[in-house]
Amino acid sequence: MAKPEMMPKIMILLGSGSDIDIAKKTVDILEKLEIPYSLKIASAHRTPELVKELVVYGDKHGIEVFIGIAGLSAHLPGVIASHTLKPVIGVPVEGKLDGLDALYSTTQLPYPSPVASVGIDRGENAAILAGQILSVHYPEIKEKLAKLKNSYREKVYKSNEEIAEKIEGKYAQNDFLKVSKLSIIEEEYEKIDSDITVPILVSNYSDLPIAKKTDIILDRLKISHDVRLLGPIRQPEKFVRYVKGVEDSASVFIGISSNSSVLTGSLSGITNKPIIGVPSINEEGFNSSLSMINMPPGVPVATVGINNGKNAAILAGEILAIKDYEIQVLLEKAKQKKINL
Repeated sequence: MAKPEMMPKIMILLGSGSDIDIAKKTVDILEKLEIPYSLKIASAHRTPELVKELVVYGDKHGIEVFIGIAGLSAHLPGVIASHTLKPVIGVPVEGKLDGLDALYSTTQLPYPSPVASVGIDRGENAAILAGQILSVHYPEIKEKLAKLKNSYREKVYKSNEEIAEKIEGKYAQNDFLKVSKLSIIEEEYEKIDSDITVPILVSNYSDLPIAKKTDIILDRLKISHDVRLLGPIRQPEKFVRYVKGVEDSASVFIGISSNSSVLTGSLSGITNKPIIGVPSINEEGFNSSLSMINMPPGVPVATVGINNGKNAAILAGEILAIKDYEIQVLLEKAKQKKINL
Protein backbone atom coordinates (compact mmCIF):
# COMPACT_ATOMS: atom_id res chain seq x y z
CA MET A 1 0.00 0.00 0.00
CA ALA A 2 1.46 3.35 -1.06
CA LYS A 3 2.07 5.90 1.65
CA PRO A 4 0.05 9.14 1.35
CA GLU A 5 2.13 12.17 0.33
CA MET A 6 2.10 14.59 3.28
CA MET A 7 4.39 17.38 4.38
CA PRO A 8 5.78 16.49 7.81
CA LYS A 9 4.98 18.82 10.71
CA ILE A 10 7.46 17.21 13.12
CA MET A 11 11.12 16.36 12.63
CA ILE A 12 12.70 13.77 14.94
CA LEU A 13 16.49 13.91 15.13
CA LEU A 14 18.53 11.15 16.79
CA GLY A 15 22.06 11.78 17.98
CA SER A 16 22.90 8.16 17.25
CA GLY A 17 21.34 5.12 15.64
CA SER A 18 21.48 3.45 19.07
CA ASP A 19 18.66 5.79 20.18
CA ILE A 20 16.18 4.20 17.78
CA ASP A 21 14.28 2.26 20.47
CA ILE A 22 13.38 5.55 22.18
CA ALA A 23 12.43 7.05 18.83
CA LYS A 24 10.08 4.12 18.17
CA LYS A 25 8.04 5.19 21.21
CA THR A 26 7.72 8.64 19.64
CA VAL A 27 6.80 7.23 16.25
CA ASP A 28 4.13 4.91 17.69
CA ILE A 29 2.30 7.85 19.29
CA LEU A 30 2.59 10.10 16.22
CA GLU A 31 1.06 7.29 14.14
CA LYS A 32 -1.88 7.12 16.56
CA LEU A 33 -2.30 10.90 16.39
CA GLU A 34 -1.95 10.75 12.57
CA ILE A 35 0.65 13.55 12.51
CA PRO A 36 3.14 13.41 9.60
CA TYR A 37 6.78 13.32 10.72
CA SER A 38 10.31 12.86 9.42
CA LEU A 39 13.04 10.93 11.26
CA LYS A 40 16.76 11.54 10.71
CA ILE A 41 20.05 10.69 12.45
CA ALA A 42 22.60 13.48 12.94
CA SER A 43 25.18 14.06 15.66
CA ALA A 44 25.72 17.47 17.26
CA HIS A 45 29.43 16.62 17.60
CA ARG A 46 30.29 14.35 14.66
CA THR A 47 28.07 15.94 12.00
CA PRO A 48 27.16 19.46 13.20
CA GLU A 49 26.84 20.70 9.62
CA LEU A 50 24.24 17.99 8.91
CA VAL A 51 22.22 19.01 11.99
CA LYS A 52 22.20 22.62 10.82
CA GLU A 53 21.21 21.68 7.26
CA LEU A 54 18.34 19.47 8.42
CA VAL A 55 16.98 22.02 10.89
CA VAL A 56 17.27 25.05 8.63
CA TYR A 57 15.73 23.21 5.66
CA GLY A 58 12.98 21.72 7.82
CA ASP A 59 12.20 25.11 9.35
CA LYS A 60 11.70 26.60 5.87
CA HIS A 61 9.64 23.68 4.58
CA GLY A 62 6.83 23.17 7.05
CA ILE A 63 8.38 21.61 10.17
CA GLU A 64 6.61 23.16 13.16
CA VAL A 65 8.08 21.15 16.06
CA PHE A 66 11.51 19.53 16.42
CA ILE A 67 12.26 16.57 18.70
CA GLY A 68 15.88 15.88 19.64
CA ILE A 69 16.72 12.49 21.20
CA ALA A 70 20.20 12.07 22.65
CA GLY A 71 22.14 10.54 25.53
CA LEU A 72 25.45 11.18 27.32
CA SER A 73 26.29 14.90 26.93
CA ALA A 74 23.04 15.27 24.92
CA HIS A 75 23.90 18.54 23.20
CA LEU A 76 21.69 17.78 20.19
CA PRO A 77 18.45 19.45 21.38
CA GLY A 78 20.33 22.64 22.29
CA VAL A 79 22.09 22.74 18.92
CA ILE A 80 18.72 22.31 17.20
CA ALA A 81 17.35 25.24 19.24
CA SER A 82 20.24 27.43 18.07
CA HIS A 83 19.08 27.11 14.44
CA THR A 84 15.31 27.62 14.75
CA LEU A 85 12.54 29.68 16.35
CA LYS A 86 10.25 26.63 16.37
CA PRO A 87 9.63 24.71 19.61
CA VAL A 88 12.29 22.08 20.35
CA ILE A 89 11.51 19.07 22.55
CA GLY A 90 14.40 17.20 24.13
CA VAL A 91 14.42 13.54 25.16
CA PRO A 92 17.40 12.62 27.37
CA VAL A 93 18.47 8.99 26.93
CA GLU A 94 19.73 6.78 29.75
CA GLY A 95 23.48 6.20 29.62
CA LYS A 96 26.48 5.88 31.91
CA LEU A 97 25.06 8.14 34.65
CA ASP A 98 21.51 6.75 34.50
CA GLY A 99 20.61 9.55 32.08
CA LEU A 100 21.12 12.39 34.56
CA ASP A 101 23.95 13.85 32.48
CA ALA A 102 21.67 13.94 29.43
CA LEU A 103 18.74 15.27 31.48
CA TYR A 104 20.60 18.27 32.88
CA SER A 105 22.24 19.01 29.55
CA THR A 106 18.84 19.02 27.86
CA THR A 107 17.06 21.22 30.40
CA GLN A 108 19.71 23.74 31.40
CA LEU A 109 19.77 25.78 28.19
CA PRO A 110 20.62 29.49 28.36
CA TYR A 111 18.16 32.26 27.57
CA PRO A 112 16.75 32.81 24.93
CA SER A 113 17.07 29.26 23.53
CA PRO A 114 14.78 26.95 25.52
CA VAL A 115 14.37 23.22 25.08
CA ALA A 116 11.12 21.65 26.29
CA SER A 117 12.53 18.63 28.10
CA VAL A 118 10.62 15.46 28.91
CA GLY A 119 11.72 12.59 31.12
CA ILE A 120 14.57 10.15 30.56
CA ASP A 121 13.72 7.75 27.69
CA ARG A 122 10.20 9.20 27.49
CA GLY A 123 9.91 9.20 23.70
CA GLU A 124 6.14 8.75 23.95
CA ASN A 125 5.79 11.90 26.05
CA ALA A 126 7.80 13.85 23.48
CA ALA A 127 5.24 12.85 20.85
CA ILE A 128 2.31 13.73 23.10
CA LEU A 129 3.86 17.10 23.92
CA ALA A 130 4.43 17.75 20.21
CA GLY A 131 0.78 16.89 19.63
CA GLN A 132 -0.31 19.26 22.40
CA ILE A 133 1.76 22.06 20.88
CA LEU A 134 0.26 21.49 17.43
CA SER A 135 -3.25 21.17 18.88
CA VAL A 136 -3.03 24.86 19.82
CA HIS A 137 -3.34 25.52 16.07
CA TYR A 138 -5.04 22.36 14.74
CA PRO A 139 -8.37 21.42 16.43
CA GLU A 140 -8.44 17.96 14.84
CA ILE A 141 -5.28 17.00 16.76
CA LYS A 142 -6.92 18.15 19.99
CA GLU A 143 -9.67 15.54 19.54
CA LYS A 144 -7.17 12.74 18.89
CA LEU A 145 -5.16 13.75 21.97
CA ALA A 146 -8.26 13.57 24.15
CA LYS A 147 -8.95 10.05 22.87
CA LEU A 148 -5.33 9.00 23.51
CA LYS A 149 -5.31 10.44 27.03
CA ASN A 150 -8.55 8.61 27.76
CA SER A 151 -6.86 5.32 26.80
CA TYR A 152 -4.21 5.93 29.49
CA ARG A 153 -6.99 6.65 31.98
CA GLU A 154 -8.86 3.46 31.06
CA LYS A 155 -5.68 1.44 31.52
CA VAL A 156 -5.49 2.58 35.16
CA TYR A 157 -9.12 1.63 35.78
CA LYS A 158 -8.64 -1.83 34.23
CA SER A 159 -5.53 -2.39 36.36
CA ASN A 160 -7.76 -2.61 39.43
CA GLU A 161 -9.57 -5.65 38.04
CA GLU A 162 -6.55 -7.22 36.38
CA ILE A 163 -4.01 -6.65 39.18
CA ALA A 164 -5.19 -5.08 42.44
CA GLU A 165 -8.33 -7.16 42.95
CA LYS A 166 -6.48 -10.42 42.29
CA ILE A 167 -4.15 -9.98 45.26
CA GLU A 168 -4.52 -12.99 47.57
CA GLY A 169 -4.09 -12.61 51.30
CA LYS A 170 -5.74 -13.57 54.54
CA TYR A 171 -6.72 -10.00 55.27
CA ALA A 172 -7.20 -8.73 51.71
CA GLN A 173 -10.71 -7.31 51.26
CA ASN A 174 -11.00 -7.36 47.47
CA ASP A 175 -14.75 -6.73 47.43
CA PHE A 176 -14.44 -3.45 49.32
CA LEU A 177 -15.18 -0.43 47.12
CA LYS A 178 -14.79 -2.09 43.73
CA VAL A 179 -13.54 0.52 41.28
CA SER A 180 -15.49 -1.04 38.39
CA LYS A 181 -18.76 -0.36 40.24
CA LEU A 182 -18.04 3.28 41.06
CA SER A 183 -19.93 5.98 39.18
CA ILE A 184 -17.50 8.87 38.82
CA ILE A 185 -19.05 11.94 37.21
CA GLU A 186 -16.75 14.64 35.90
CA GLU A 187 -17.72 17.98 37.38
CA GLU A 188 -18.59 20.94 35.19
CA TYR A 189 -16.92 24.23 36.05
CA GLU A 190 -17.99 27.75 35.21
CA LYS A 191 -15.96 29.27 32.41
CA ILE A 192 -14.11 32.49 33.16
CA ASP A 193 -14.66 35.17 30.53
CA SER A 194 -11.11 36.19 29.74
CA ASP A 195 -8.55 36.66 26.98
CA ILE A 196 -5.74 34.98 28.93
CA THR A 197 -3.50 33.13 26.49
CA VAL A 198 -0.85 32.03 29.00
CA PRO A 199 -1.93 31.52 32.64
CA ILE A 200 1.07 31.40 35.00
CA LEU A 201 0.52 29.46 38.22
CA VAL A 202 2.90 29.85 41.16
CA SER A 203 2.74 27.60 44.22
CA ASN A 204 4.89 29.58 46.71
CA TYR A 205 5.57 33.23 47.53
CA SER A 206 9.29 32.50 47.15
CA ASP A 207 8.70 31.62 43.47
CA LEU A 208 7.15 35.00 42.60
CA PRO A 209 10.47 36.59 41.51
CA ILE A 210 10.77 33.85 38.84
CA ALA A 211 7.20 34.54 37.74
CA LYS A 212 8.05 38.22 37.44
CA LYS A 213 10.77 37.41 34.89
CA THR A 214 8.26 35.32 32.92
CA ASP A 215 5.74 38.15 33.12
CA ILE A 216 8.17 40.74 31.74
CA ILE A 217 9.13 38.62 28.71
CA LEU A 218 5.50 37.80 27.86
CA ASP A 219 4.67 41.51 28.10
CA ARG A 220 7.39 42.35 25.60
CA LEU A 221 6.24 39.55 23.30
CA LYS A 222 2.74 41.07 23.50
CA ILE A 223 1.20 37.84 24.78
CA SER A 224 -1.75 38.16 27.16
CA HIS A 225 -1.17 36.38 30.46
CA ASP A 226 -2.13 36.20 34.11
CA VAL A 227 -0.07 35.39 37.22
CA ARG A 228 -1.78 33.58 40.10
CA LEU A 229 -0.37 32.44 43.43
CA LEU A 230 -2.40 29.25 43.51
CA GLY A 231 -1.52 25.62 44.13
CA PRO A 232 -3.25 22.23 44.27
CA ILE A 233 -2.13 21.35 47.80
CA ARG A 234 -3.35 24.31 49.84
CA GLN A 235 -6.31 25.26 47.62
CA PRO A 236 -7.23 22.18 45.54
CA GLU A 237 -10.82 23.15 44.64
CA LYS A 238 -9.93 26.73 43.80
CA PHE A 239 -7.01 25.50 41.72
CA VAL A 240 -9.18 23.19 39.59
CA ARG A 241 -11.90 25.85 39.19
CA TYR A 242 -9.38 28.38 37.89
CA VAL A 243 -7.67 25.98 35.46
CA LYS A 244 -10.99 24.72 34.08
CA GLY A 245 -12.34 28.26 33.99
CA VAL A 246 -9.58 29.67 31.77
CA GLU A 247 -8.92 26.49 29.78
CA ASP A 248 -10.94 27.57 26.73
CA SER A 249 -9.05 30.84 26.25
CA ALA A 250 -5.64 29.51 27.33
CA SER A 251 -3.20 28.12 24.78
CA VAL A 252 -0.32 27.25 27.13
CA PHE A 253 -0.03 26.92 30.91
CA ILE A 254 3.14 27.74 32.85
CA GLY A 255 3.72 26.29 36.31
CA ILE A 256 6.49 27.54 38.61
CA SER A 257 7.31 25.52 41.71
CA SER A 258 10.19 24.87 44.10
CA ASN A 259 9.11 22.63 46.99
CA SER A 260 7.27 20.07 44.90
CA SER A 261 6.26 19.46 41.29
CA VAL A 262 2.68 18.64 42.31
CA LEU A 263 1.64 21.95 40.69
CA THR A 264 2.69 20.98 37.16
CA GLY A 265 1.73 17.35 37.70
CA SER A 266 -1.79 18.40 38.70
CA LEU A 267 -2.05 20.63 35.65
CA SER A 268 -1.18 17.68 33.41
CA GLY A 269 -4.06 15.70 34.91
CA ILE A 270 -6.60 18.49 34.42
CA THR A 271 -5.87 19.86 30.94
CA ASN A 272 -4.61 18.64 27.57
CA LYS A 273 -3.02 22.00 26.81
CA PRO A 274 0.80 22.21 26.73
CA ILE A 275 2.27 22.72 30.20
CA ILE A 276 5.63 24.41 30.66
CA GLY A 277 7.30 23.72 33.99
CA VAL A 278 9.87 25.91 35.72
CA PRO A 279 11.61 24.24 38.67
CA SER A 280 12.96 26.79 41.13
CA ILE A 281 15.20 26.63 44.18
CA ASN A 282 13.59 26.82 47.64
CA GLU A 283 14.98 28.30 50.85
CA GLU A 284 16.88 25.08 51.66
CA GLY A 285 18.57 25.00 48.26
CA PHE A 286 16.50 22.14 46.83
CA ASN A 287 14.64 22.22 43.53
CA SER A 288 11.87 20.18 41.90
CA SER A 289 13.52 19.60 38.51
CA LEU A 290 13.85 15.80 38.64
CA SER A 291 10.25 15.13 39.69
CA MET A 292 8.90 17.83 37.37
CA ILE A 293 10.52 16.43 34.25
CA ASN A 294 10.19 12.67 34.89
CA MET A 295 6.44 12.40 34.37
CA PRO A 296 4.78 9.05 33.56
CA PRO A 297 3.59 8.18 30.04
CA GLY A 298 0.68 10.27 28.79
CA VAL A 299 1.20 13.40 30.88
CA PRO A 300 4.29 15.35 29.76
CA VAL A 301 5.54 18.57 31.33
CA ALA A 302 7.77 20.69 29.07
CA THR A 303 10.45 21.43 31.65
CA VAL A 304 12.98 24.25 31.25
CA GLY A 305 16.02 25.07 33.35
CA ILE A 306 16.07 25.78 37.07
CA ASN A 307 14.85 29.32 37.83
CA ASN A 308 14.66 30.04 34.08
CA GLY A 309 11.29 31.78 33.95
CA LYS A 310 12.50 33.79 30.95
CA ASN A 311 13.00 30.64 28.88
CA ALA A 312 9.49 29.49 29.83
CA ALA A 313 8.14 32.70 28.30
CA ILE A 314 10.26 32.28 25.16
CA LEU A 315 9.03 28.69 24.79
CA ALA A 316 5.42 29.83 25.13
CA GLY A 317 6.17 32.45 22.47
CA GLU A 318 7.64 29.80 20.15
CA ILE A 319 4.51 27.68 20.50
CA LEU A 320 2.22 30.61 19.69
CA ALA A 321 4.50 31.96 16.95
CA ILE A 322 3.91 28.87 14.80
CA LYS A 323 0.90 30.75 13.40
CA ASP A 324 1.54 34.31 14.66
CA TYR A 325 3.88 36.40 12.51
CA GLU A 326 4.08 39.30 14.99
CA ILE A 327 5.43 37.04 17.73
CA GLN A 328 7.80 35.42 15.21
CA VAL A 329 9.35 38.83 14.47
CA LEU A 330 9.78 39.64 18.17
CA LEU A 331 11.34 36.24 18.87
CA GLU A 332 13.76 36.62 15.97
CA LYS A 333 14.88 40.00 17.28
CA ALA A 334 15.33 38.51 20.74
CA LYS A 335 17.53 35.69 19.46
CA GLN A 336 19.59 38.11 17.43
CA LYS A 337 19.77 40.41 20.47
CA LYS A 338 18.32 43.30 18.48
CA ILE A 339 15.90 43.99 21.32
CA ASN A 340 16.49 43.60 25.03
CA LEU A 341 14.09 41.01 26.36
